[in-house]
Amino acid sequence: MKKFLFRKILVVFLTLVGFSWGASAQTDAFNKGDMIINAGVGIGRYISYPLFSNKILPISGSFEYSVTDLFDGKGGIGIGGYVAYTSFGDKEGLNVTVSDLIIGPRGIFHYQFIENLDTYAGFMVGYDVKSFPKSNYNLPGSELYTTFFIGARLYITKNIGVFGELGYGVSPLQLGLCYKF
Repeated sequence: MKKFLFRKILVVFLTLVGFSWGASAQTDAFNKGDMIINAGVGIGRYISYPLFSNKILPISGSFEYSVTDLFDGKGGIGIGGYVAYTSFGDKEGLNVTVSDLIIGPRGIFHYQFIENLDTYAGFMVGYDVKSFPKSNYNLPGSELYTTFFIGARLYITKNIGVFGELGYGVSPLQLGLCYKF
């Protein structure tokens, strides 16, 4: 079931990317005053015990505001926030469920190498809130952390695109849709 859902998400993402190559709408880089909302689904997870399986797929959302332009409009700096959630539990029926919520501010550097492709790298200070019953599993608790991430947004129209992001969150890879306004 999980493999089927993963394949379905991957096919939708690749289809959107394929259609976007033929899109004629030109999108500028991330310019001062632009705002972007991302909504995504995570692939994989950092806490990987063989006895656990996903109960709720990793989901994430982020918001970003461009504060300045750089490099004659081909680059910029943005600030924003990130929130993500997932839940997983044991496969043995012991009713152990782990909830994982991540929230934090982010700073992002953008540079447009290719038309319609917004590439970026950033830094986040986040708080990872884990909730689980006392168990025999040696699970990490809630923690404050810092992390780096990289990503790209490929615009299908002037305002709508797909994104992929690698880095620490509820999953190592996040794929989804973005809206620029």
